[in-house]
Amino acid sequence: MTDTLPYGSWPSPLTADAVSAAAPRIDGACFVAADVWWAETVPEEGGRTAVRRRAASGDIVDVLPAPWSARSRVHEYGGGSWAATDDAVLLFVEKNDQRVWMLRPGGEPEPLTPADEGMRFGGLTWQHGRLFAVRETHSDRPVPHRDLVEIALDGTLTSLVGDSDFLAQPALSPDGRLLAWIAWDHPAMPWDRSELRIGRLEDGIVAEWCAVAGGASSPVQPTWIGEDDLVFADDPTGRWNLWRLHLSADLEHEPVAPADADTGGPLWVLGTRWYRVLHDGRIVAIRTNGSDELVLIDQAVGGARPIAVPSTASTVVEDAHGSTVLVSGSGPDAPSGLWLIDVDRPDLVETIRGGSAPWGDEWMPRPRAVTVDGPHGPVHAFAYPPANPAVSAPDGELPPYVVFVHGGPTSHVGGAASAKIAYFTSRGIGVLDVNYGGSTGYGRAYRERLHGMWGVVDVDDVAAAARGLADAGLADAARLAIEGGSAGGWTVLAALVDTDVFAAGISRYGVGDARALAHDSHDFESRYLDGLIGPLPSAEPLYIARSPLSRAERFRVPVLLLQGDEDVVVPPAQAEAIRDALAANGVPHAYVLYEGEGHGFRRKETVVDALEKEYAFLGSVFGFETPGVPPIDLS
Repeated sequence: MTDTLPYGSWPSPLTADAVSAAAPRIDGACFVAADVWWAETVPEEGGRTAVRRRAASGDIVDVLPAPWSARSRVHEYGGGSWAATDDAVLLFVEKNDQRVWMLRPGGEPEPLTPADEGMRFGGLTWQHGRLFAVRETHSDRPVPHRDLVEIALDGTLTSLVGDSDFLAQPALSPDGRLLAWIAWDHPAMPWDRSELRIGRLEDGIVAEWCAVAGGASSPVQPTWIGEDDLVFADDPTGRWNLWRLHLSADLEHEPVAPADADTGGPLWVLGTRWYRVLHDGRIVAIRTNGSDELVLIDQAVGGARPIAVPSTASTVVEDAHGSTVLVSGSGPDAPSGLWLIDVDRPDLVETIRGGSAPWGDEWMPRPRAVTVDGPHGPVHAFAYPPANPAVSAPDGELPPYVVFVHGGPTSHVGGAASAKIAYFTSRGIGVLDVNYGGSTGYGRAYRERLHGMWGVVDVDDVAAAARGLADAGLADAARLAIEGGSAGGWTVLAALVDTDVFAAGISRYGVGDARALAHDSHDFESRYLDGLIGPLPSAEPLYIARSPLSRAERFRVPVLLLQGDEDVVVPPAQAEAIRDALAANGVPHAYVLYEGEGHGFRRKETVVDALEKEYAFLGSVFGFETPGVPPIDLS
């Protein structure tokens, strides 16, 4: 028998503390000898990134112990912060000094790169007995300089090639003669236009190079097959698909099992891998069309067959050895995790880390793919209705919903219920997770819908998705809230001033002034707004017209602002300007500044406090009790 309680006030075993520990944030994984190694964020240890391994006993052992933290700041978003040699030597970027360090088994970390405060490293890869990385140099330069480097284990540092504003994903041919990599220049972002380049190595450096793909498309992740063939992902057809380039046939390249889905994505971080080539030439790849699917491509027999894996969102093919593959991500039945699969034994899926809900599957909501008609075309989303096996709502009551808006804006959400989503749905609050125009995962045309239209298309799309849910009788139209971080925070704030759909908004480190963002932003995104709004100074009127702060008098519903004091991507000044505007207009609000947090919250105490404040805020605005969570004071 179930209790009957109003939506939003349902008691739940999913505490904010449990949520913070339930979903490990995996940051790379690989096979090292007979072990599996991976990195994960540890909220209870100040958000440090630990490198861990699974011992033969099944116990999890730290390879990189506290207080060391493997985290790169290249492009500010990092990625590829560690690698390992075949004989279990750990190579990692230490968060606090951005140097590359070496940790031998049983030893203490030793620095490999010089103590230079202006130098950062990321995208570490161990290939054919050599360590490669992206170096970003800030010292004595108006903008950072980047090059690809080789780092010898005796500390020798060799610059291989520069020649562009940004470089990523170096791939060494098996014979050591050639280097392939991805490059792009301002004002393009890597998902707009990039190049796949191949260079000849001479005396340890690239003597000459040529572009072999891209220019008008966005190639990513080059991988050698033998001495003369290169596999990569590219989207000249409008979808990221795999291609194979033959160096011995005048650089001819051909599609590999093309599909109306994406194998590839935006290069926000340097360690992402969308496919792996197995030892026998078969390829394990992700295909994304809304949700993720894992497939095995065998060119010898043609076609691709699906591989069962729990992950349907944020899936990464981390590593492969023989017929076994490491896959990370999350799914409808599993918060984020790391799994080992054997492509020749589809019944074998072994959980290495995470991948299960400690409170039981019955508490995890099932996603429902939703498509609504918006003013700019179809809008894709995933709906998660309230789910609690012990409670139901009174007859006739419709649930409140929170519309989640992802960041980027060139990012993507899949059909997977996170622990945070379950925190809300188990309390009787529905979640609608929207892939507005500009999102990846639906092809180039869908993401280019946002070109020149940021602050218009994204706002129209989230409003259309929310209205569609209410019009279908699935949500209470008077109790719709909207939440997002970073670029998602911009959409939250813009939706509050430009529409009457939402009764409350939660902005995490959101953008309120586009001109300030263009002025203050770091180099990686310093020209991003050229494509999203227009180039300055000619497009300045659009920057002013689109910015929520330009229409601050139109804020009328309560707002919760959450911000890290060390955020260099969207500095606290943005949130504080919104706070001041809300106070001047008499709009109920709360502003919370978290010490030691940057662009994205990592510390346990921050994650717990922010989630509880979001719930308390919704309860205050929508008028329901919040059992176990104290009320929030709104100014």
